[in-house]
Amino acid sequence: MELEPNINPHSDFCFRAERFLRSNGFSVAFNDRLRAWSNEGELPDAIGFRNGVSCLIEVKCSRSDFLVDKKKRFRVDPTKGMGDWRFYMCEPGIIVSEDLPDGWGLLYVEGRKVIKVQGWPGNALWLTEKPFISNKQAECDYLYSALRRVFSKGYADLIYAEN
Repeated sequence: MELEPNINPHSDFCFRAERFLRSNGFSVAFNDRLRAWSNEGELPDAIGFRNGVSCLIEVKCSRSDFLVDKKKRFRVDPTKGMGDWRFYMCEPGIIVSEDLPDGWGLLYVEGRKVIKVQGWPGNALWLTEKPFISNKQAECDYLYSALRRVFSKGYADLIYAEN
């Protein structure tokens, strides 16, 4: 997937986060263009799903945005948030490892690359070492909202395997 024209840095990073998730085994991934209802009001910047695990990426373009994010109810109580794995994505220096809440990882965007700074697990650890118990109801609501759009636009046949 190509990046959209740079509407703003946050949107550009959200597209990068979605593409990063897809290229790292999360074949079902969304960016912030999907505005879907969830029971806690969380609107992920990017979230990906693969068999048995979800991964959230929260994009931060400024330090002040990162500091405000800590006050959201699904950050204060991590059981209300989405993602079995959670990462902040930013340019180098906006967030450093010492700033991270417990369980969070860190990704840096440097030019065209995404650098795994902290917390990205090896392939065998995705299912066994989940740092969070995610809000599966919120994730189901989010996925339902996306799938409902597929059905309402008449594309439901695309999800059935042809034998």
